[in-house]
Amino acid sequence: MTLPRVDVPTYELTLPSQDLKVKFRPFLVKEEKILFIAQETGDNKQIVEAIREIINACTFNALKVDLLPIFDIEYIFLQLRAKSVSEISRFKTICPDDGKTYVETEIDLTKIEVQVDDEHTNKIILDEKRNLGVVLGYPTLKNYDYGKGKIDTQQIELMFTILVDCIDHVFEGDKIYPAKDSTKKELREFLEGLPQEAFIKIKKFYETMPVLKHEIEVTNPKTNVKSKVVLTGISDFFE
Repeated sequence: MTLPRVDVPTYELTLPSQDLKVKFRPFLVKEEKILFIAQETGDNKQIVEAIREIINACTFNALKVDLLPIFDIEYIFLQLRAKSVSEISRFKTICPDDGKTYVETEIDLTKIEVQVDDEHTNKIILDEKRNLGVVLGYPTLKNYDYGKGKIDTQQIELMFTILVDCIDHVFEGDKIYPAKDSTKKELREFLEGLPQEAFIKIKKFYETMPVLKHEIEVTNPKTNVKSKVVLTGISDFFE
């Protein structure tokens, strides 16, 4: 006998990266189970796969999830969580003034937006005289250390690996050198051969990337000191 099904509502969000409207539904019990199992393993790859599977299912397979920038992935998942569990996320955070006292706080997830730095650009001029530069794409699920919630520019090897994957093309004047026409070794040698001044410009690409970001104010109950806490990346909102 076929049992009746509970109707699931449909919502709409706009992708931060391309102003594209996407329909979605809350995740179901079976999908939440997939996420819980992945989280219990502590394996980043399994967590990423669970997120990929859930986003595909909840957006009716309308997106090429593996090609989306990480900040799109984080934003979509935040919206899914808000409509599936609760729009209010409650968690504990450490008070910055003493670095040890925890306070409970809550955030309205519907108010969280992807923020873009005014100085951000993915077209990096490395040598102005030669008009030599590189155009970078954004990190995606395939090259993202999701367990950290953000890319740490202090992890040099990780950053180089991701940078190589993110190069769209190198240019000099009107000449274009597509990354797909070069080996990963050649691209890495290109990056490693840059002077420090030029590489700092590329590093700034990471430091100013669009990011899921929100600032809250907390009061330390022991000192009565008020402090600002900046939350960035999906993991910070579900501590």
